[in-house]
Amino acid sequence: MPVLCRDCLCQFETGPRCPACASPRTVVHPELWHLSIAHMDCDAFYASVEKRDNPALRDKPVIIGGGRRGVVSTACYIARIKGVRSAMPMFQALKLCPEAVVVRGRMDVYVEVSKQVRALMDELTPVVEPLSLDEAFMDLTGTARLHGAPPAVMLARLTKRIRDEIGITGSIGLSHNKFLAKVASDLDKPNGFSVIGQAETMEFLRPKPVSLIWGIGAVSKAALEKAGIRTFADLLRWDQQDLIARFGGMGERLWHLARGQDARRVSAHTPVKGISNETTFHDDTADGDILDGHMWRLSEKVSARAKAKGISGRIVTLKLKRANHTSLTRRTTLHAPTQFADKIYRTARALYDPVASEGPFRLLGVGLSALEQADIDATSADLLDPQAEQREKAERAADKIRARFGDKAILKGRALR
Repeated sequence: MPVLCRDCLCQFETGPRCPACASPRTVVHPELWHLSIAHMDCDAFYASVEKRDNPALRDKPVIIGGGRRGVVSTACYIARIKGVRSAMPMFQALKLCPEAVVVRGRMDVYVEVSKQVRALMDELTPVVEPLSLDEAFMDLTGTARLHGAPPAVMLARLTKRIRDEIGITGSIGLSHNKFLAKVASDLDKPNGFSVIGQAETMEFLRPKPVSLIWGIGAVSKAALEKAGIRTFADLLRWDQQDLIARFGGMGERLWHLARGQDARRVSAHTPVKGISNETTFHDDTADGDILDGHMWRLSEKVSARAKAKGISGRIVTLKLKRANHTSLTRRTTLHAPTQFADKIYRTARALYDPVASEGPFRLLGVGLSALEQADIDATSADLLDPQAEQREKAERAADKIRARFGDKAILKGRALR
């Protein structure tokens, strides 16, 4: 049985411990040397960066987010043990974990660390498909001859370098397609390495809940449960055409995923069609101040991702979901593309005001699309808004200050809502 030591990268055939360094951190799997589709996910990314930069936080529960009226952006694993979760209202998180240290996020720093992680991935393979700042798919097919080692060895080396050179940890999922690689990366967090082989796929999936499928949220889960589908075994009992008739395009996808089939290729060249961020509230709200604060934070996140990718967008979209799960989507086209948080926020706010009375809302999202390469010298200033250009110059200056002194160096009042 192939065995890999994750600490010294020794390859051997048997034994619970590495014969070279005696480490128990080993990966054992019959298909270990033959699989090449991977998903790498940084562990509690924002919180891990904060603990790296402030060693005093190392053994403490850390929550990244706004003030007491804000929400949790992410939480370290110590806080998660207490029940703290992303998108949870901060007051509730602090009830569950009153000893937590709350840290306001530093998006510019996270973007820079993300670039460092991506650079290490690019050394392994040119086929890297990022999903967000902290996770990506990789296809290492055919790279064994280049590196002189199987993909599994290079992936273990990658996480070791991320830990040693960047100071955070990541978890690897290795399998024969994207769906299973992403599933595998969640099996042994944090700092894990999990493998799902081709021969074991059906046996592995059969008892698992369908919520394991990426993209199955509360609404989709409820629709599936109404049809008597709770596990992959339930899905396997359905005929493909019946699933399509009941669930449309999603039905066909479910039929294939139930059998562990995913024909999507890892693509490094898939054009980004849009950038969006959204948050689901623990309690439905119509409070304008709370929604405005979320709108600003989401706009900042969209802006940070656009700036990191060097792109701008012409269409701003606002997404709202009511308490009964019906959605409202509003969008507008700008006269010039933008990547600035100020412009994205002001546009989203203008889209929100006419529908504010239709709350309370359980979800809020902000997006930017119709993307193009950004002109770093261009502005999206509007003749009808003579102060816009000045605000954009101020935002550029603030970005530089935050990059040098940290995100707390400059903070807008609305971010505290």
